[in-house]
Amino acid sequence: MNKLIPFLIACIIFVSCGIQKEAKDDSSAAVNVMAYYVPREGYMPDQLPLEQLTHIIFSFSKVIDGKMQFRNENADSIMKQLVAQKEKYPQLKVMIACGGWTADGFSDAVFSEQSRTKFIASTIDFIEKYQLDGVDIDWEYPAIPAGGTKARPEDKENFTLLMKGLREAMDQLDRPQTLTFASAGWKRYYKNVELLEVMKYVDYMNVMTYDQAGGGTTFATHHTALGHRSLADIAETPLGVAMTQQNAELPEGEDLWEPQSAEEIICFCVDKGVDPKQIVIGAAFYGRGWKGVPPENNGLYQTNTGPISGGTSYSVLLTDFTEDDGYEKHWDAAAKAPFLYNLADSIFVTFDDTVSVKLKTQYAKENNLGGIMFWQLSSDSKDEASLLKAIYTEASKK
Repeated sequence: MNKLIPFLIACIIFVSCGIQKEAKDDSSAAVNVMAYYVPREGYMPDQLPLEQLTHIIFSFSKVIDGKMQFRNENADSIMKQLVAQKEKYPQLKVMIACGGWTADGFSDAVFSEQSRTKFIASTIDFIEKYQLDGVDIDWEYPAIPAGGTKARPEDKENFTLLMKGLREAMDQLDRPQTLTFASAGWKRYYKNVELLEVMKYVDYMNVMTYDQAGGGTTFATHHTALGHRSLADIAETPLGVAMTQQNAELPEGEDLWEPQSAEEIICFCVDKGVDPKQIVIGAAFYGRGWKGVPPENNGLYQTNTGPISGGTSYSVLLTDFTEDDGYEKHWDAAAKAPFLYNLADSIFVTFDDTVSVKLKTQYAKENNLGGIMFWQLSSDSKDEASLLKAIYTEASKK
């Protein structure tokens, strides 16, 4: 899910977008809190704050020889340890995410009825082996070659057939199963899936409302903004000027370039007819940074000379990107997102913090979304600055 995606932006969608807000009900349940999870030292199954989650999605299994399988032999024992935690946390749903960025094999695995049957049967075997509560399909992306993956036009219909087949097979199991898929946070993706057909078979669509700017983006901008901004809002900035020029050169009928945001893509999906209760908003437990960023507007929407090197997980941002290291923290009220700027080193960093994930959780509650998810749990801190703690605290409020 942590991917380098270029800007793929489209037409303006007004923020209100028809999502029906309901009066607050003190008896209403908290929204789902779903964590994608990649194990690492210090974040093994018995070391996780599982009481703060409704779903944990182990990442990843892969499509290998047309079947769902683990590539890493250590994953088997860790998955079993994770499922064993349900004895202590019976509310927790343990799922498997199949795929991920640069994960190939989906297009071939679902190409024919025979190959789909093989993959679906292997998925059921996988669920039964580990006694899982569901599956998340992270195909990046149907009909769009990305990260070196194979894609063909038939993927659009075959993705629907895959999700239909999975739903039917999972419903035959002796316990309830949750079926989700990871969807992109940009509009071109939705031209390549039969969105409303797919939504008939899944419980939730986990919208990756991050990677709105990848490492190769030539402008320093937000990668996980909640707040909608139109092109007019940034028109005088270098990014706005570049977008305006590109729009002028586009053939008639092509999607226009616009700043991306979670509000925009969620409104887009609701306007397409998706039930808000099936939409899960995404948060990022990692940042993106660029070097060579000039100081105007504290680097926001300015040019850059390339991505910074090194890790930018949230826990690392807290320890290595501090005021003592020359980083000043800023808040963009329009984007509802924080960013860092280092004047001495000309570095700009975009990320989610406790305030922005709280606002995303509020947005999910106020707009009756299915919940909030994030990539990924072992990038969080374990102190009072924990992003999951901020999400859980807000999600639990009546």
